[in-house]
Amino acid sequence: MVHVLSSRTLLRPADPERSRSFYGETLGLAVHREFGTGPERGTVYFLGNGFLEVSGRAEEPLSPGLRLWLQVADVAAAHQELAERGVAILREPRQEPWGLVEMWIADPDGTRIVLVEIPAEHPLRYRPGI
Repeated sequence: MVHVLSSRTLLRPADPERSRSFYGETLGLAVHREFGTGPERGTVYFLGNGFLEVSGRAEEPLSPGLRLWLQVADVAAAHQELAERGVAILREPRQEPWGLVEMWIADPDGTRIVLVEIPAEHPLRYRPGI
């Protein structure tokens, strides 16, 4: 078995500066580390218990199947804040049949991002006997 010590999602954007501005300033993700210099430098952001690395430059369009799943404490508050910052909301927050509250946005390259709130009564939070 492979013993994984850490992991991260790697994004190779069409315009690295534009993507760093989106993830760092618009979404407000905290920087874990940066490496290299100039416009092709890499930036690694904290994503809860994971990381998102924005580095290099895409030579081909990104996979249309790529999605980012970001859990937030309050989707309604995230919706209001992102709308005020001019982020296009692809889908307004709503409770899904499986119980999660989800809304959808996209990064500058069109990578879809779902912001998810797990309600207190959802089975992902409920642990019998604890």
